[in-house]
Amino acid sequence: RGLWCSFICEGENMVAVRDETAKERFEREKRILKYRRPFVDQEEYPEARELLAAIPEDCFVRNTWLSCVYMTFSFVLVVGCGIAAWKFLPNPGTWSAVAVFLWVLYAAVQGTVATGLWVIAHECGHDAFSDNKTLQTVVGFVIHSFMLVPYFSWQRSHALHHAKTNHLTLGETHVPNLTGSPAGSVYLAVYNEYGEDAWAILNCFNHFVIGWPAYLLMGASGSPERGTASHFYPNNDQLFPGKWKQKVFISDVGVLAAILGLVWWGQVAGSPMVLALYVGPYFVVNFWLVLYTWLQHTDMDVPHYDSENWTWVKGAFCTVDRPYPAIVDFLHHRIGSTHVAHHICSRIPHYNARKATEAIREAFPTYYRYDPTPIYFAAERVARKCVVGKQEGTRWWYSVSA
Repeated sequence: RGLWCSFICEGENMVAVRDETAKERFEREKRILKYRRPFVDQEEYPEARELLAAIPEDCFVRNTWLSCVYMTFSFVLVVGCGIAAWKFLPNPGTWSAVAVFLWVLYAAVQGTVATGLWVIAHECGHDAFSDNKTLQTVVGFVIHSFMLVPYFSWQRSHALHHAKTNHLTLGETHVPNLTGSPAGSVYLAVYNEYGEDAWAILNCFNHFVIGWPAYLLMGASGSPERGTASHFYPNNDQLFPGKWKQKVFISDVGVLAAILGLVWWGQVAGSPMVLALYVGPYFVVNFWLVLYTWLQHTDMDVPHYDSENWTWVKGAFCTVDRPYPAIVDFLHHRIGSTHVAHHICSRIPHYNARKATEAIREAFPTYYRYDPTPIYFAAERVARKCVVGKQEGTRWWYSVSA
């Protein structure tokens, strides 16, 4: 009788635990799906020239002086944060709990600020910084090299990302692994074996920690048709044809110079200081870059198209504008809240992008995509629900099943 009562009690506890877990799961699903807006595909899409015609002409004007003001603003913030940390934070070599906490906090702030400088170089790569091509190239090359980004190599692959946005085989970055493919089968096996929580953690680690270096080194998540490609060695003729091979090596020189500078700095100031002042913020910058490119083109309701059904206009409208926190949006020159306009014409300077966005929203309200989901919940939804690409009709959607 005692054993039976014990079994009943254990059973009631197990049920309570299961009920509690189910309730938590329900609340989570409600939270991350609350703002979801199902994608409605249109029968007809406008022509590219119609999109450009809807944007006011002054949006395309590049103001070199204004671009330099924004660049200087971001640069001064980065330098100011670095100097303040160097003067007022405890020596990182002590590795005390207080020192570690303060330097981690610094990394988060400095990395967030420095992302704005990265965005300025990104504009240079799009020919949106200045009519002075030499100045534009020098600014982009120096900033990206300092951030260990091979400028010309990235410029080429990023141009392909814009040219083939959400193309199933020729898209560049965050191309889904499909059901039935070897990688897709592994992803589903991990998801089914270890559950959604574990999958979301793994998915975030793959993207935010190793995603950007893996993409630069071997083209991870890039075009399956073009295959493996390094941004440091032009071994892929489809990605780096002709003159781009030489530009890859020029990019390498810039990154190598930055690395040598960091080594020299480490010898003078000590490795802990370089790790604290530079490496920590470097990973935070990478986090923001991946977050933007991931969330602007990926969600449960954002499709990919195969070669027969993809068009450039469809790809451009598979871009999503999102509500980033106001201070972050300001520091990052609104790269995430005006991304649709950026994909319709990447030569529009960021200071004209809001006006261009409003024009696009007004002219094409049924095509323009804005997701009001708060960024954290949007990232959680994408991390949990976007496992493999699954075909439905003429489109491929992210799914959690085969």
